[in-house]
Amino acid sequence: METGTISIDELAGGFDLYRTLESGQSYLWQRSDGEMYGGTPAPDAWYTTVVGSDGTGDGDVIRVRTRDGSLEWESTTDAEPIVRRLLRLDDDLEGIVAAGPDDPLLREAYEAHRGMRLVDDPAFGCLISFICSAQMRVSRIHTMVTTLAREYGDEVAFDGETYHAFPTPEQLATATEADLRDLGLGYRAPYVVRTAEMVANGEAHPEAARDLEYGDARKYLTRFVGVGDKVADCVLLFSLGFDEAVPLDTWIKSAIEEYYPECDHGSYAATSRALRDRLGGEYAGYAQTYIFHHLRTTD
Repeated sequence: METGTISIDELAGGFDLYRTLESGQSYLWQRSDGEMYGGTPAPDAWYTTVVGSDGTGDGDVIRVRTRDGSLEWESTTDAEPIVRRLLRLDDDLEGIVAAGPDDPLLREAYEAHRGMRLVDDPAFGCLISFICSAQMRVSRIHTMVTTLAREYGDEVAFDGETYHAFPTPEQLATATEADLRDLGLGYRAPYVVRTAEMVANGEAHPEAARDLEYGDARKYLTRFVGVGDKVADCVLLFSLGFDEAVPLDTWIKSAIEEYYPECDHGSYAATSRALRDRLGGEYAGYAQTYIFHHLRTTD
């Protein structure tokens, strides 16, 4: 077992593990008490994910938790570079917050959820997660993604426990629509199957969007079945490094109506562009994520 610690004091802007992993960005981690997305933090709880799975059972398990001012990790490999990438620990969060617009709602959100960072999830798992997200609570999305991993992903042993990697495209493409409906995916089942098939047979891959211009990247991702502009923006923001992406979900549309009515231009593209400019451009996705989490968790 490889282990290590990273001092939170050394991370610009701090770090909040609970808010980062349970803010609706990622569904590819498991909490050790089984209560992820239950709405309550669990001090000292481990969060676990499996990376690098290729269908042969050779993925690496990574566990992280915060304790005594440090982020601790345990893994089957030297995981510090991976942890830093997945949790974006090298982002200058303090600088990102300081560079944001002078906006009352955004200031309130940044203050309330200090230390929340964007994630950098594997692209295929992120894509399937957000295809599953349509009209679903975050806890239900997490259950769906966990079920897919359990049923189709590799089993990886670590420290006496068995973990499940998110399935590869080839593994998930073996599922039928009926199989996935039986697992509770409902009308999303054919979208997941067809998207997995597209990636498995080389027709398209979400990673191909990474090197495109933002508008072209969003358009590219909408070729996947069940992916509209909002899901595409989520994948761009939480997996492919497009920090300017501003997904317009129900919570953000409510924020536009109440706080930013001047940004409502009718179409998704025009409204998203206006809100992106209003929230600071380059890091507008950070601002969007803070506002989304703040509105979703504030009575």
